[in-house]
Amino acid sequence: MPIIYLPYHLDEHLAALDLPLPAGIEATEPVVELPREDVWARLAGLYEAVARVVEEEARSGTVATVVSGDCTISIGMAAGLQRAGIDPAIVWFDAHGDLQTLETTTSGYLGGMALRLLGGYRSDLIAGPLGLSPPAEDRVVLVDARDLDQAEADYLASSAVRRLALGEVSEETLPAGPLLVNFDLDIVDPAELPGLRYPAAGGPAPAALLRAAETVFATGRVAALNVACTWDPGHPEADEVRRELIAGALAALRAGGA
Repeated sequence: MPIIYLPYHLDEHLAALDLPLPAGIEATEPVVELPREDVWARLAGLYEAVARVVEEEARSGTVATVVSGDCTISIGMAAGLQRAGIDPAIVWFDAHGDLQTLETTTSGYLGGMALRLLGGYRSDLIAGPLGLSPPAEDRVVLVDARDLDQAEADYLASSAVRRLALGEVSEETLPAGPLLVNFDLDIVDPAELPGLRYPAAGGPAPAALLRAAETVFATGRVAALNVACTWDPGHPEADEVRRELIAGALAALRAGGA
């Protein structure tokens, strides 16, 4: 199964992401040239490159499969699917909500706004330049999100975005239609996956996460997958678990008919 390799954390190229790919996996890294402007222009440039590659994959009938260092890559993936005539619902596996805004964030971390930006927040920054039509809130499912700030919890309480526990993922609880799956590996218990950028205490074991992934992929409706390897470079002691997670996700996708 060929994959698209995008070793970026926001607009930073990660030359040493430490991606332990399983044997037999072909990874291609697209050439990306980012503008020398502000961070939003650089992100829009990166996601435009992602959108073009994903559109090409989708038009060929292939499930666009990305391994990256960042959840925000999914914004460009959604735009690429839409350009290919596919309007995806969103299944967002993450320990965090990724639902902050510029007005609510206390850290200023843009990665904490990934799902909110995909949902159309401040469309002038990302969605507009990409020509992205945000999905309706009731077509977005957030899985786990055990580490929410109060502003994110307040947003979820008043929105149609659904939050599921990992054990609640099933054919019946998933949105209808084609799916864009964002699979942030920081959902795993950090005690089992050292080196995460933003570890959240607790969380599932790798095997439990992969069982939930198998449920999603078995629908045969996955149009694109982003495996977000949100860890710091280094920590070779985690390579075995990292390889297990990446290989398991890709095998489950293949078994689901991708």
